[in-house]
Amino acid sequence: MKPITRIEQSLATAVASGEAQGCPPKLAGAIRHAVFPGGARIRPQLCLAVAQACGDDDPELSEAAATAIELLHCASLVHDDLPCFDDAPTRRGRASVHFAYGESLAVLAGDALIVLAFETLAVAAVRSPLRLAPLLTTISRGVGMPFGIVAGQAWECEPRVSLADYQRAKTGSLFAAATCAGAIAAGAQPQPWRALGDWLGEAFQVADDIRDVAADPAVLGKPTGQDVALCRPSSAKELGLEGAIQHFDRLVARAIEAVPSCRGEAQLRALVRLEAERLVPKALSDACAMETARVVV
Repeated sequence: MKPITRIEQSLATAVASGEAQGCPPKLAGAIRHAVFPGGARIRPQLCLAVAQACGDDDPELSEAAATAIELLHCASLVHDDLPCFDDAPTRRGRASVHFAYGESLAVLAGDALIVLAFETLAVAAVRSPLRLAPLLTTISRGVGMPFGIVAGQAWECEPRVSLADYQRAKTGSLFAAATCAGAIAAGAQPQPWRALGDWLGEAFQVADDIRDVAADPAVLGKPTGQDVALCRPSSAKELGLEGAIQHFDRLVARAIEAVPSCRGEAQLRALVRLEAERLVPKALSDACAMETARVVV
């Protein structure tokens, strides 16, 4: 079964588990709206790819880890789009959860997804119970304090912030959790896999900064120009668009170099390259370079 199929089926099972008779229907609808249809699912794909490279001797647990990470990512998007943060009307090409269901249900849906993520992980650890504690710790640190997604969001409320610290927390932390969790779920040591998640996560945030400036909102599926409008730290603002693209290319190269020697080494490197091209297509890079050259001339 293809990894993306495993992920979608596992997400569907997890969401359905919370839809027992008596569940508030609007809340159930808001949760489904937040999770389906999804984006590229790169974080859970990365988690499963690392688990596979490490032997994947407990597929149920690795699927649960990948699912938990994606549910937490979806929760962060729901909260990120709220009026108190970005007040974004769209996400993934359609209405954001708070635009579709209202602010109250969006807050509750995000909270419910966080709880569902850890419930999904706990239920799947029957075969390998000793792996549960390190998985919970690793994934929790990817979303909580002091260096997880919550901290990344909080940095936007501070008067001064290091761009690297901001990017590492807001985006990189969950990528590092994904690679480490994949290793732990398969009974392997997580530390050799952290650098891959760190570099790829930082590259992903830089790509998001680039796309916020240069991408078509209709293609991106969400509003652009948010970094400037909300005075947020941005690689494109700090380095210039061409400089940000060059920085992105360097980060991708480091992520590829960071893949440990393993039986799935080639597939992991191919996954990184494929995701890099999806995020910042060569056509976009070439167009930015041409525009820079035109301005200089």
